[in-house]
Amino acid sequence: MDEQTTAPVVHHVDARHRYEIAVADKRAGLTAYRDRGDQRVFFHTEIDDAYAGQGLASVLVDQALTDVRKSGLRIVPVCPYVAKFLTKHGEFSDITDAVTPEILTWLDAQLGR
Repeated sequence: MDEQTTAPVVHHVDARHRYEIAVADKRAGLTAYRDRGDQRVFFHTEIDDAYAGQGLASVLVDQALTDVRKSGLRIVPVCPYVAKFLTKHGEFSDITDAVTPEILTWLDAQLGR
């Protein structure tokens, strides 16, 4: 089976604070987060150029946010892609918190920026 017909698989890599999407067992992208109490703060999403235009970012973020719901956590969309995804997917609005200056300051400290 080639990469074009292999279904993408999303894995939660807790130790690295991210969800990864793989196609044919090759990492194709990730969405990164940090946990703040009961909030999962998403700050970066990327898909490798070789996999661009295949809708993988949407699959990745959808499955990551579904996992957040199952975990009983809330979503904070600092990442522009996650924020845009949420504007089109209202099913997550009940577990989404606004990005605030306090959260941005906290995130910068977490990331050493």
